Amino acid sequence: MVILAGILLAATYLHGQAYSSAASGESVNWSRVAAASSLPASGLAAELPPPKTDTCLHCHVTGEDKNLWTPLARWLVFGTAGLILAFGVYRRASVWVTRAPWKPLTARAAEWVDERYQISEPLSKILKKPVPRYALHWWYCLGGITAFLFVVQGITGIMLAFYYKPSADLAYASIQYIENEVRFGAAIRAIHHWGSNGMIVLCIAHMLRVFIMGAFKPPRELNWASGVVLLILTLVFGFTGYLLPWDQRAYWATTVGTDIAGSIPAIGNLALVFLRVGWNVTDQTLSRFYALHSIVLPLITVAIMGAHFLMVRRQGVKKPL
Repeated sequence: MVILAGILLAATYLHGQAYSSAASGESVNWSRVAAASSLPASGLAAELPPPKTDTCLHCHVTGEDKNLWTPLARWLVFGTAGLILAFGVYRRASVWVTRAPWKPLTARAAEWVDERYQISEPLSKILKKPVPRYALHWWYCLGGITAFLFVVQGITGIMLAFYYKPSADLAYASIQYIENEVRFGAAIRAIHHWGSNGMIVLCIAHMLRVFIMGAFKPPRELNWASGVVLLILTLVFGFTGYLLPWDQRAYWATTVGTDIAGSIPAIGNLALVFLRVGWNVTDQTLSRFYALHSIVLPLITVAIMGAHFLMVRRQGVKKPL
């Protein structure tokens, strides 16, 4: 640790010397900086700072510093060394003070919370419940895989929401930006797209398995009913998300789908106007579908999934026929 600290101090001193030499401004070619500032704004992450603000502007903007020992590399190396040093000092100090085997910080935090709220015992009853041997077959995992895909959809949906713009003028352009400009944007959108298809297929397969094995019979009627509601919500998820790219296929698919809702007896016109926010598919329709897809439906689905899982844990897994 002493050797590592000495190396860290020496490297910091050398870095300070290099920084002070760059601050003199002797090696900065301000004509190249001015030329770079006249480039289109799309090529830069932000506007160039004033001269005398960033003393290392020549290596950040004009690329005069072509070696690997850039300021970013120095921060990574020295920052990692500092974290290792701090971690070692903390570990040695904790062992020396407590005179006990070292424990990770996460374990200590969990023990600290458990001492005050006693949550380990109720959690152990939930997490350590034995699973019968007949429920270890793959067809009993269809519901769990569907729930896992729902979590994946939530994570990827949040990532896409950072860049998506729910307006008729910008929706399609934001999708193209995600596909072509955002790093891993096309992969995240593909995961979201295929995850939605997989979630629908696995949800239907799970319902078929439950129906074939008779798991809908008493006392599991409410569990079956909540599963049917979750299947409907999954299909509505797919329908509302289909409009969000705002291309021709999405527009006309939504037009046909809302026309089908409008053909429902007695409440058809009400359903049509509610979904379209009027009689035609417009910018307001896109905003409503986005709100339903990203806020309303996830909250309802999480609540019903919680009740569904609670009933499964209370009643157990249905034995095979």
